[in-house]
Amino acid sequence: MKRISQSELEVMSVLWRKSPLAASDVIAGLPKSKTWSDRTVKTLLARLVEKGALSTIPDGRRYLYAPLITQEAYAGQAARSLSERLFGGRAAPLVAHLAERDGLSDEDIAELEALLKELKS
Repeated sequence: MKRISQSELEVMSVLWRKSPLAASDVIAGLPKSKTWSDRTVKTLLARLVEKGALSTIPDGRRYLYAPLITQEAYAGQAARSLSERLFGGRAAPLVAHLAERDGLSDEDIAELEALLKELKS
């Protein structure tokens, strides 16, 4: 799948919460801070269909949109891509960078320790 832009990702987020939806429902589901025109949102939907991220379902005179990729699958793909581009595909430097830059909460550390324990067994 082609890369999804930040704006397209915001549209996908609406559809990951609930789908299928008509364009008007996607527009209504966007944060109020987004002042995009209806035409802009419809353009983003069309791009996502072209990229293979959304399917269209005929519904009378309109279309309903549904994701073809789960949020989890996209997150995994995006994380792998980022890791490969910036850290040669290695996870440890990525985690180290995040820890040094933003710090890790006790909860984050506990989750990472549990994940490492699970991966070792």
